[in-house]
Amino acid sequence: MGKHPVVRILALALAVMLVGCSEPVPSADTGNDNPVFTTAAGEPIEWASLRGDWVLVNYWAEWCKPCLEEIPELNDVNEHEGITVLAVNFDGVSGQQLVDLGQRMGIGFTMLSDNPAPALGWAMPQGLPATFLVAPDGELRETLMGAQTEAGLMALMKRD
Repeated sequence: MGKHPVVRILALALAVMLVGCSEPVPSADTGNDNPVFTTAAGEPIEWASLRGDWVLVNYWAEWCKPCLEEIPELNDVNEHEGITVLAVNFDGVSGQQLVDLGQRMGIGFTMLSDNPAPALGWAMPQGLPATFLVAPDGELRETLMGAQTEAGLMALMKRD
């Protein structure tokens, strides 16, 4: 009561549209402290084995020009001691197709066949490129949107 029925209906319709359009954010409590992911080459990677290193999880796609521009920068970052860069293809390419695509694109760091976001309690990025920066203690420190540079990433990791 008090509100006009049309206003109530419009408010309800808007709420339904917003809920229907928003991507669900996975719970941060996934119940698995050590998920295992598969590389494009079919090798398992235990998430806990990366503790002690900075980990950059980079989402990319072949059609994304800024993604292509940052690949050499991420290759350079991956060469630093104590840093692991992992690539996740936004389009879900996997297996040998992913290996071939990574070679064509010059990706020199590990590519994952699995999307780690659900298992780690992260929301899927809504734009590309996107890089999740995980500290050596395993905590997500930054979600970076747009092409990154080696200098910028190194500065973020030194700041911590």
